[in-house]
Amino acid sequence: MNLSLKRFYILFNLIGWVLLFTATLAGPKLFLSGTILAPEQILYYWLETITCALLAFTLTFLISFYVDKKINFNSDWKPITWKILLIFTIVQALYSLFIWPMLDFVQEYTKYESAQIMTFVGKIYNVFYFSTLFVIWLFVFLTIKIYHQLKTVQIKQLELKATLKESQLNTLKGQINPHFMFNSLNNIRGLMLEDVDKARNMLTSLSETLRYSLTKSALNSISLEDELEMVENYIEISKIQFEDRLHFETHIDKNSLSKQIPPMIIQMLIENALKHGISNLKQGGKITLSTAIESNHLQIEVINSGTLQNTKKGTQLGIKNIKKRLKLLYGETANFRLVEIENHVIASIKIPLI
Repeated sequence: MNLSLKRFYILFNLIGWVLLFTATLAGPKLFLSGTILAPEQILYYWLETITCALLAFTLTFLISFYVDKKINFNSDWKPITWKILLIFTIVQALYSLFIWPMLDFVQEYTKYESAQIMTFVGKIYNVFYFSTLFVIWLFVFLTIKIYHQLKTVQIKQLELKATLKESQLNTLKGQINPHFMFNSLNNIRGLMLEDVDKARNMLTSLSETLRYSLTKSALNSISLEDELEMVENYIEISKIQFEDRLHFETHIDKNSLSKQIPPMIIQMLIENALKHGISNLKQGGKITLSTAIESNHLQIEVINSGTLQNTKKGTQLGIKNIKKRLKLLYGETANFRLVEIENHVIASIKIPLI
């Protein structure tokens, strides 16, 4: 319980007990008796009310402090019940121990001699009356306390989940960039001794791709148009390596260009299609990228020549990466599918339009 709530509880608890005992003790005697009371009687009734209220406030404050420090409502309820019964018994004993000396002192202080003598049975009834009030207070207090603690736990769980989600996404993004860099630098290394101009052009395209990676990969989503710009640079790098063996075409729905997608997720699909599809075919092959909007979802599809049997040898990291990112960002509302149809591998992603 934070400081502001504690202050509110203390003030509310004190006012509540004072008003309760005023209504049950001083009220009937002072306002409903219909008789003129002596000054010492009036003073006694008010001090009696304040004494009972302060004692009740002190005892309930002690138990609220005990509950805050000693009881964890997330644990087993059996020990919690015993602890509550124990503190309840102690409070009853303290009330019985202090109430009568305190009221005797009030009576002596006000010099008020009551014609009615409190009998033993009357004292037992008084204790029973306080016990009833205390049980009601305890029920209300514990209800509020449990609700507050459950809300606190829920908030902490949500914060932990958000932190974990962000951490996982950052880890997954960290897997993407080194993977892409490794392949690109290997290609550049192979070209340095063969064709300097091609290597220079490849470095230019790579620098544009890295600029995109540094500025965009920190985000959870970017526009499809920005992602396609990076894909074009990546294809230019790849065409230098594959030359005439690579054929690339796109079928982009113009209405999809402004839609948000996870950064570099299409690049991962293209990279897998090249590395585990086109590169395994002597004659090369074709990659087709298409996007469409269907049933309030963005459909992204990458089709490449090749077979799924070959891709399963080395694409598990990339595929798992894509699945995890979609799961973290969209839950069950996004879908990833990888199938083979007539010597073509089809990778499709369906993302809900938010």
